[in-house]
Amino acid sequence: MRTSIIQIGNSNGVIIPAEMLRKFNLSRKSLVDIDFSGNSIAVKPAPRQGWEEAFKALSKEDLEEKFFPDFFEDEDLSWWTWDEE
Repeated sequence: MRTSIIQIGNSNGVIIPAEMLRKFNLSRKSLVDIDFSGNSIAVKPAPRQGWEEAFKALSKEDLEEKFFPDFFEDEDLSWWTWDEE
């Protein structure tokens, strides 16, 4: 795909077509990482976007257990002992 660099206020930018934004689940406010390597510029979605808000919502509704069950609730750990010095 070929596009042009455009002026945006006092800066410059590149328009990302809506089809590409949908493909990578991005919107105008999405965070991205920009990497420079050799003669290339790579724009990548920032990882874990929205996680903070999602976890806050879960904690408000006491839904953590639904997503993070107690993995040891049915384990017999009676054999476990600590060495005392």
